[in-house]
Amino acid sequence: MFKEPITDVFFDLDHTLWDFEKNSALTFEKILTDHEVGVGINDFLEVYVPINLEYWKLYREEKVTKTELRYLRLKKTFNAIEFDVSDDLIDILSEEYINHLSSYNHVFPYAFEILDYLKPKYRLHIITNGFQEIQDKKLKNANLYDYFEQIVNSEMAGVKKPNPKIFELALSLAKTQAKNSVMIGDNLEADILGAQALGFQTVHFNAHNEPEHNFCKMIDRLDEIKQIL
Repeated sequence: MFKEPITDVFFDLDHTLWDFEKNSALTFEKILTDHEVGVGINDFLEVYVPINLEYWKLYREEKVTKTELRYLRLKKTFNAIEFDVSDDLIDILSEEYINHLSSYNHVFPYAFEILDYLKPKYRLHIITNGFQEIQDKKLKNANLYDYFEQIVNSEMAGVKKPNPKIFELALSLAKTQAKNSVMIGDNLEADILGAQALGFQTVHFNAHNEPEHNFCKMIDRLDEIKQIL
């Protein structure tokens, strides 16, 4: 299905290999309990998850800073569920969330199976918009780190996907060309269209049950990659 032979496979991390929503839910369950915040975890997450996605979009677009992202996603969630918390507690929860998130290690089904399948055939890499301080921890704690030759994050690149500079940096470090590379990720805007603008081949991992599109091949399970590569 690819126009050119593939030598390098680039993965997004969160929502693609590393099960962000499951690990995030477990983290919130711990920290809300530890600090005796009397909200139901399901009620909290129902509001928080879309707000977090909204603020990550703003962060990608350089409309909020990392500090604002971490504070405002919690502040807006507590406001929405009409639960009164102090700014001091929000700051504590924000810090605790970052400290504990990478200690949970759930990956998507077939993640290790597909990496074991790809590793002998291709050079594997990561391009992530996550913060450098925790992305390496996630990879190492989940036993994913050693699969990848280059791990490129938005803080080292100075820009976030879909900015072409992060993809250019990844190609340069991997010493490869976009036409011989495939990007696999969950976010249509950041991963798929961002990579395509540089000439990457792409595969959209449909982690969010999004509608079908014609931009590239969509898959619902990681083991479907075996039918492509």
